[in-house]
Amino acid sequence: MHHARQHAETRTRERRHRLAHEAARLMAEGGIRDFHQAKLKAANRLGIHDDASLPRNREIEEALREYQRLFAGPQHAEGLRQRREAALRALEFLNPFSPRLAGPVLDGTADANAPVQLQLHSDDPEAVARFLEEHRIPAEVRTRRLRLDRERADDFPVWLFSAEDLTFDLVVLPFDALRQAPLSQVDEKPMPRASAAQLRELLAQEEILGYTG
Repeated sequence: MHHARQHAETRTRERRHRLAHEAARLMAEGGIRDFHQAKLKAANRLGIHDDASLPRNREIEEALREYQRLFAGPQHAEGLRQRREAALRALEFLNPFSPRLAGPVLDGTADANAPVQLQLHSDDPEAVARFLEEHRIPAEVRTRRLRLDRERADDFPVWLFSAEDLTFDLVVLPFDALRQAPLSQVDEKPMPRASAAQLRELLAQEEILGYTG
């Protein structure tokens, strides 16, 4: 009995692993951004339909990182560095709004189409629109639903513009969100974020690793 249970657990673990890697491949090659969508598509592809075998978003993210390291290698690392350097310039430019970098450019899973996602903080959302206008930056506005914590979710303005052949995605949050980041869709914990100083440090560390690696 114990042996049978162990065997079933091993099979479930193997299926989760296969599903996580197939979902990661679909995200890397098919440009799918949504973890849930990638998970369901991978399950259909592999014909696995039991819930216990569905991997967590965090497992898919790890598999995606591994996939990019194996198959994209130096090209991925170069593209990521370029995006992070552009993000640093944007953080410095948008300094009046206490900006933070978040998303794939920070966590290292950004592909060639990933936007540079910044979170700005202001209790006057129109202040960002005025700032972009003053600097003659044409931007389009959208909204995005984010969960600030377990109890509060809301729609926030998002400004999109292009610069340096990249898309910049600026979500405007209330100032008190500076203390605690919105919850991540990956694991529902506060999103990892970086200030200009933290990103500068990350780039410096990578340069040192590049020389010693």
